Amino acid sequence: MNTPISSIRNLGPAYEEACARAGIPSAEHLRALGADETYALLLKNGTKPHFIGYYVLVMGLQGRPWNDCKGEEKKALRIRFDAIKERAFDKGLSELETLLNQIGVVEKRR
Repeated sequence: MNTPISSIRNLGPAYEEACARAGIPSAEHLRALGADETYALLLKNGTKPHFIGYYVLVMGLQGRPWNDCKGEEKKALRIRFDAIKERAFDKGLSELETLLNQIGVVEKRR
């Protein structure tokens, strides 16, 4: 099957476009990856980190409204988000360097 990503609760056309840029073509593929790996791929492919974007994804994969995330659950998700951001988002590269790296033109600096 090739169900659109926008069929997942809370995820609209913009999320679908970001997933396409990250090589995630369908809702089935996204579900197989899970929220954390999906979000890491989004960050590695140009999406800027934003906590709400992460927990919207988590809630959507659970079939819950995006604003259902509260209290201790939200605190735990923030810890997961920060860990994903730390390993997947390279804030040291310019946008041009990031794009060139994505297509394999430049080697990633560390």
